[in-house]
Amino acid sequence: MARSYNEIKFRIFEFFPLLLLLFISLNGSSVFDLKFFSINIHYILVYYWVLRQPDSLGYGFIFLAGIITDVVFGLPLGVNSLSLLIIAGVAAYVRVVTVRITLINDWISFIPALLIGNFIYFLALYFSNYQVDYLFLFKNSVFTLVFYPILWGIFSILLNFMKQ
Repeated sequence: MARSYNEIKFRIFEFFPLLLLLFISLNGSSVFDLKFFSINIHYILVYYWVLRQPDSLGYGFIFLAGIITDVVFGLPLGVNSLSLLIIAGVAAYVRVVTVRITLINDWISFIPALLIGNFIYFLALYFSNYQVDYLFLFKNSVFTLVFYPILWGIFSILLNFMKQ
């Protein structure tokens, strides 16, 4: 049976979040690091897509992406996986209790997800006797929170494009 152009386009864009997550993990660029600031794209990507389109990213793929990131960065196995799964868990909870989809609601609910995820990341590295740069972790958290609305807008446009 012949498929229409819209069905094919939807099927290709349906896998975009998963492919982007695995590409970022394999590339080793989950933290977009510039001279003065860094952004953790993994956290924003997982939070947004689990919150808005939970069928796009499964928890197994999120775990696998975290393991790949740990291997690429040379961190103890499971550190990024655990923090990404915590972020996904908070997003799933917020998805259940959210009535209205707005940027402000998502941004405010991203704050506890980011704090809990980074706290778990810090604890896992601390108990693994791995050197933690506190200032880098703090700056990364702040700039990830600041840049969330920009990526929220980009992902929202992509999500609307996928649904058409």
